[in-house]
Amino acid sequence: MAQQPYPPGARLLARPDTAKPCPACGDLLGRGYPDCVTCAERVDSYWKADWAALLDDQGIVEGDPEERELAGRVVADDPGAHPWTCVDWALRLMTCPACRAELATGDPGCLSCAGADQTRWAWDDAGMPVSMTRNEHDLRVAVACLRAADRRRDTIVAYSRLSLPFLLTGDSASRAQAQRIRTHLLASRRDELAAADSFAAMASLPDLPWRDRR
Repeated sequence: MAQQPYPPGARLLARPDTAKPCPACGDLLGRGYPDCVTCAERVDSYWKADWAALLDDQGIVEGDPEERELAGRVVADDPGAHPWTCVDWALRLMTCPACRAELATGDPGCLSCAGADQTRWAWDDAGMPVSMTRNEHDLRVAVACLRAADRRRDTIVAYSRLSLPFLLTGDSASRAQAQRIRTHLLASRRDELAAADSFAAMASLPDLPWRDRR
């Protein structure tokens, strides 16, 4: 595992060229995350590849008690000591001492989960744009949101779910596209958005007649 500050993450496996339907749930691959096993396996493979590399570097076997000890060290280390994917995976292996949920995903009122979730984002602040691309940041945000949906607003969860298949391909929405997609969500147009095949297509939905100000 690379030892330079802010080693990048989610780059060991190739990304798909296009968003395709999941053979299990039928939605675009990723939208069933984390409940659909197939969607979860495909999405998590980018995190798991980096974690497996770290285990190999440390001479630790997956599932051994030393793996959880390593997770605790990774979470406690300074930001930038490990790939962001390894930080996220370590959080998944840890149980919140307060609410007993997966750390950083618990009840909205759990301060321990809130603190763990907030701390992880220091990586992005310092790692972008060299060690982390805009797409990688957006992918991380979307997955973290869907793993802790109860901690986010419904529109943010819906936006993350709609976005994930396209983020997996390496695409990202521009700020203007993201704002327009969120506006469509507020207008209860999720089904129309779900039928689109890209960020650009979602953002290009025509205005509803009552919103047309011409």
